[in-house]
Amino acid sequence: MKEGDELLAETRGVEVIRHGRQILEQVDLAIHRGEIVTLIGPNGAGKSTLVRVLLGLMKPDGGTVWLRPGLRIGYMPQRLVVDPVLPLTVRRFLTLGRRCDPQRLRRVLAEVGVAYLLDTPIQHASGGELQRILLARALLRDPDLLVLDEPVQGVDITGQLELYRLIGEIRERLDCGILLVSHDLHLVMATTDRVLCLNRHLCCSGSPEDVSSDPAYLALFGAVPGLAPYTHHHNHRHGPDGRLLAGEKRPGEERKGG
Repeated sequence: MKEGDELLAETRGVEVIRHGRQILEQVDLAIHRGEIVTLIGPNGAGKSTLVRVLLGLMKPDGGTVWLRPGLRIGYMPQRLVVDPVLPLTVRRFLTLGRRCDPQRLRRVLAEVGVAYLLDTPIQHASGGELQRILLARALLRDPDLLVLDEPVQGVDITGQLELYRLIGEIRERLDCGILLVSHDLHLVMATTDRVLCLNRHLCCSGSPEDVSSDPAYLALFGAVPGLAPYTHHHNHRHGPDGRLLAGEKRPGEERKGG
């Protein structure tokens, strides 16, 4: 993040109390255009509550929330449950409550890698495919700010890495701000710019490298022997259906004939 980059959203001193229990305590958060901010914390830390406060879905008991005037937000929820007997195609799901040019619909689905599902019942999508459909729905809003609540929920490890790679590409292409909620710093480390570690209050914040060695972070998650933060990249990519993407080489093929 460069000094002077456009501030998109900010919370100051946000507090949430429910049934006499402190959910959030004096939480400050700021998101600028062009940066990825990752919110991590254990289950029950208040991550999704903070997201709902930021989106205006929940009123805080204290503090303030500021959104840039005219800010367009694309929101990807943590999960989606669709009645298995509901006749709902991906096309219909993405156009519920809105009009969308068919060509643009196909283009956005192609950007997230699932254009082939356009007229497929959404119930037939795999976990990784469903997350990409939800991401496409958020992108159709032309967002200045993308809010992604546990975007790799129910996705296998290969699919998670591909989704994080895709999120990084979206940031570069749209120059939008991204608030990413996760519980695994090691997997998002190669993607994110700034990390906030939340456990009802902000325990620590900074670059992924700094947070991963912060005593407050280690107290929450512990140090796992032999586990190194994910910072490398693969030399090939898979689609959301698990197949090798067109034009990609299988491991070892680049060494053949040499």
